[in-house]
Amino acid sequence: MFLCRRQFPEVRTPELLAKLVDVVSSSGGSNRNTTNVATAAGSSSMAAVASSSVPVYEPAAQLVASPTFAVDLNDGVRDEVGSFDVLPNALHGVPPVGVGDGELGDPNEDDVEPETIEDDSGDEVHEGALGHAVGFGARDAEGNAGLTEFQVGQQFQDKDEALLSVKTYSIRRGVQYKVVESDHRRYVGKCSEFGNGCTWLIRLSLRKRKGIWEVKRYNGPHTCLATSISSDHRSLDHSVISAFIMPMVRADASVSIKVLLNATAAHFGFRPTYRRVWMAKQKAVGLIYGDWDESYSEIPRWVLGVQLTMPGTVAVLRTSPVRVGGQVDESQAYFHRLFWTFPPCIEAFRHCKPLVSIDGTHLYGKYGGTLLIAIAQDGNSNILPVAFALVEGENAESWTFFLSHLRQHVTPQPGLLVISDRHNGIKSALEAPDGGWLPPSAYRAFCIRHVAANFALTFKGKDARRLLVNAAYAKTEVEFDYWFDILRSENPAMCEWANRNDYSLWTQHHDEGRRFGHMTTNISECVNSILKGVRNLPVASLVKATYGRLAELFVRKGREAEAQVGTGQQFSQHLVKCIEANLKTARCFTVTLYDRDNSEFTVAETTPTGTFSLGTYRVSLASQTCDCGYFQALHFPCQHALACCAYARVSWSSYVHSVYQITSVFNVYWMGFTPPILEGFWPPYDGPTVIPDPNRRRAREGRPRSTRIRTNMDEADPNRPKRCGLCRQPGHTRRCCPQVVGSSQTGRN
Repeated sequence: MFLCRRQFPEVRTPELLAKLVDVVSSSGGSNRNTTNVATAAGSSSMAAVASSSVPVYEPAAQLVASPTFAVDLNDGVRDEVGSFDVLPNALHGVPPVGVGDGELGDPNEDDVEPETIEDDSGDEVHEGALGHAVGFGARDAEGNAGLTEFQVGQQFQDKDEALLSVKTYSIRRGVQYKVVESDHRRYVGKCSEFGNGCTWLIRLSLRKRKGIWEVKRYNGPHTCLATSISSDHRSLDHSVISAFIMPMVRADASVSIKVLLNATAAHFGFRPTYRRVWMAKQKAVGLIYGDWDESYSEIPRWVLGVQLTMPGTVAVLRTSPVRVGGQVDESQAYFHRLFWTFPPCIEAFRHCKPLVSIDGTHLYGKYGGTLLIAIAQDGNSNILPVAFALVEGENAESWTFFLSHLRQHVTPQPGLLVISDRHNGIKSALEAPDGGWLPPSAYRAFCIRHVAANFALTFKGKDARRLLVNAAYAKTEVEFDYWFDILRSENPAMCEWANRNDYSLWTQHHDEGRRFGHMTTNISECVNSILKGVRNLPVASLVKATYGRLAELFVRKGREAEAQVGTGQQFSQHLVKCIEANLKTARCFTVTLYDRDNSEFTVAETTPTGTFSLGTYRVSLASQTCDCGYFQALHFPCQHALACCAYARVSWSSYVHSVYQITSVFNVYWMGFTPPILEGFWPPYDGPTVIPDPNRRRAREGRPRSTRIRTNMDEADPNRPKRCGLCRQPGHTRRCCPQVVGSSQTGRN
């Protein structure tokens, strides 16, 4: 009944049908006491002999009758009831590990266990009732893991594998057991109801000569009944969960805890806590990518190794002293900050657009921190991270550390634009007199996405935020005034809030074309497309992943650019699409020339029939400007400029910025990465051991706290229907779920 309730939650009222049948034993006598039990759940029914426990199976699992119960009913019952003939050999073709090899026991091992074990009630369980072996990966005849019994002589590679098998068996059977003895040589566990009618017991010992663990004594299966139903299981700890989710974490280290929790619940039939799954993921990540603490000590050697692999690599490591009892420990040092970039990134930025986006993203894992990233963009609208830094958090000191090295090693070009949020630490670092980021050497602009999020904290309503964003994206002063006047009519205080910042910082029509049409930092796109999952890794694996991910990116994008060069293309695909879109709308213009040098024009836009005028625009090919604002903002001809080029019979390609040429895009990825040198050949490091700062470790108790400051950017779509947390169906909540209401009414009846 409990099993069907778990497997078919949509059925409100399960029904139990018990029918007595006559069977004939092998001796020819009849047995009128055999009971056939079936549980009906809607259209689904399952036949099963009454079991001594309440197992929890996967939905695809099929019930298997207990061999002990079959023997107790009738010593000769076969075939007619519950398919007992398959039970004594439930693992056809799957021999237990270490069983059947013909070896005799080692004389140095523990003494041979007696064939019977008595519980407190005096009942005996004979060795003839023993089941067959099962490990975490072993399966029965139906292909279900953890559903068969252990066997004396079954062997495991180590103690962890043995414990995992015992815990998995307990979980899959839906029973509890307690540990009687556990050390480096033996492990003994018995049922929680041992002495109250159940004699389940298992003893595993270490075979010293082979270094393996072996089942020395086993009484099973369980003969107890579960007295309560729980949504969690004591044996479903983070070690068991870690072994189960290992393939998912290896495939995608950024897989969310919610996905892992749901997968664990679906597989084991029990729902662990969020904290337990989080700890299991951290353990899985540590086993796959290295220990969290030891990864910090690998960073100095990685710096030496990557500099040997690619000469010209910039890696700056900063540490802080470790004090023990008021004295500085010279043998150890706390990790503080790390800046690194690679020669291909430095060379690539010279051929990218003259702007860089900077932002930070929090690290996930055992220790906190922030990953700072500088992002560039080529002429084909491909984003490219060019520099990284691991710091303790976003503050004035950490941003100064990152931006000073970024300016020195990667972005020395004059007139550069920096797009960022309004963080005070960034402002302090950019305004430093000796930082090299003051105008005219460099300029600053705000990410409009962050500006709109800050605006929404003061003024509620998405309509007002949309008006502010439209005003920021406006490419002409006339268009800006149009949206700003609407915003002022909504609430004059909104305009006062916007006027606190200079227009050149957040509007496009005042930036003099430095943005190239980019209004955001692109940090989310960079993390999701290139650096996906790295925030979930230990620091050593994180910095190694940046090398491998960038090497893959340079190969892929370099091949694409090389193929376009081979076809004879002159400009990037992104520019070609924009020009084609402008040419489609450049057919209903009337062009008037105003000078002999074919540089000054007026373009009158009319309807297709030529009846109505839609506006007149001044175009200067010499200064590459147009009254629509697109020509000077995007640095390639707008639809009005294309009409003037066609009228003057000149090629529009001469008015395109050089960054859009396919040769420039190819030069971005021209310098590739070299295969990394194996760690065994890295130069030795003789400095102090780098260890993590204990103050950065996350809380050990309770649900891990999110370090992200949630804003309106994180709001869900209000038009999205709410779903129930239990049945995941829209239209109601967990409190008024029909399943809960139906089950409670059934309980009252």
